[in-house]
Amino acid sequence: MSDCRRLIDHIDKIHTTPMGIDRIRRNLKLDTDDVVGYCKSLIMNKDCHICQQGKNWYCETDNVRLTVNSYSYTIITAHIIQ
Repeated sequence: MSDCRRLIDHIDKIHTTPMGIDRIRRNLKLDTDDVVGYCKSLIMNKDCHICQQGKNWYCETDNVRLTVNSYSYTIITAHIIQ
């Protein structure tokens, strides 16, 4: 199974920590309570480019880069791509 397919097939496992929610909300300037849902929608976007490097997946779409741990499915951080 390809790496990106594995991430998409396990989309229900994706989560983050309370500190992660604050970090993602701040970095992406989000005004939503469902930060994980927002990130999942980015990952499921048909234009999302997903690649695995080492222990992390990097998902890029809509000028956003998400970093997701490939073992625990934890969203580590997110950044706006300049």
